[in-house]
Amino acid sequence: MNNTPDLPLNGITVVALEQAVAAPVATCKLVDAGARVIKLERVTGDFARTYDTAANGQSAYFAWSNRGKESLTVDIKDADDISLIKRILSRSDVFIQNLSVGSTSRVGLSSESLRAEFPQLITCDISGYGEEGEYADMKAYDLLVQAESGLVSISGAADSELGRVGVSIVDIATGINAALAINEALLKRKNDGHGSGIKLSLFDVMADLMAVPLLQHEGHGEGPHRVGLNHPSISPYGGFESNDGITIVISVQNDWEWSAFVSQVLGRPELETDPRYLDNPTRMKRRSEVDGMVRAFFAERSKDELVSLLKSASIAYGVVNTMEVFVKHPQLRRINVFSETGEISMPAHPDRMRQLDDDKLRLPRLGEHSQNIRDEFSA
Repeated sequence: MNNTPDLPLNGITVVALEQAVAAPVATCKLVDAGARVIKLERVTGDFARTYDTAANGQSAYFAWSNRGKESLTVDIKDADDISLIKRILSRSDVFIQNLSVGSTSRVGLSSESLRAEFPQLITCDISGYGEEGEYADMKAYDLLVQAESGLVSISGAADSELGRVGVSIVDIATGINAALAINEALLKRKNDGHGSGIKLSLFDVMADLMAVPLLQHEGHGEGPHRVGLNHPSISPYGGFESNDGITIVISVQNDWEWSAFVSQVLGRPELETDPRYLDNPTRMKRRSEVDGMVRAFFAERSKDELVSLLKSASIAYGVVNTMEVFVKHPQLRRINVFSETGEISMPAHPDRMRQLDDDKLRLPRLGEHSQNIRDEFSA
């Protein structure tokens, strides 16, 4: 891999009073873009360090979202450490925190006071439900916000128990939104010379992602309902099982694809002009019939035979893979992250053009950089 002096955030210093997932995801994106991230940790460490030991002895969550950072242990109730943090901030570009609402204000690190003291500073506060309103003081974790935002109510199959989305989608989406907002604020500062404030909440981020279900509910007066592997608005778009027990998800998104699907896959060209299935709204009204036709056809053929037919007709499809299959997926690219317990193999940066510096691909030990940082920013 290359040394990467041309990364867009080289020379940017970020101070992160962060824990768990949302803020660490944001700052990991900034590290990958070249920023220096100083992670402030309590002496017992970010509690995400001990979620599990799946990543070669390290927490999978921590390993995934903390590569390339510097770890400085501090006590934010100690006046000397607050002075140290402010000295660091005086020479930094961004301050991000996701402690409980009011925590930073109580120790003199509120974003408003910091921007008044350091006009160049960009601040980013991440909360659960925002800093005002009756939910402001509620604890908010990923699954709780999945539930409160309605996401759980529209996920999964109608005849199954309620379940969470299988990854920490609330935290991840919030972290990505935070990274985007910070980059926008850096561009703004480049243009006008002034820092600015960013305030995000897990709930607001999920409310934004839930816009389509909300609009559909208000427009139709009900739903959308849980539909499992089906799409709530398009037919046929869902999972169907082959005769060798493999579920294949297909997507027929327009009338041209419907014509290709029925003629070249199902072998029933008469359905191309059948008024009962002529367009998507009509097919949605007869969804049980449409899905029944597809289900019966798939149940008589093997996965390989179905994939060949779908490919030849240019119909979009995806196989429902287990994790055992995903870890060997031919499109899965990996990087190695170094840690005190050994190398950790994980998915590569999504941007295939981004080559990360080997020196950045290290997971910091708790407090590993404390002395060097304290020396660098001594009074």
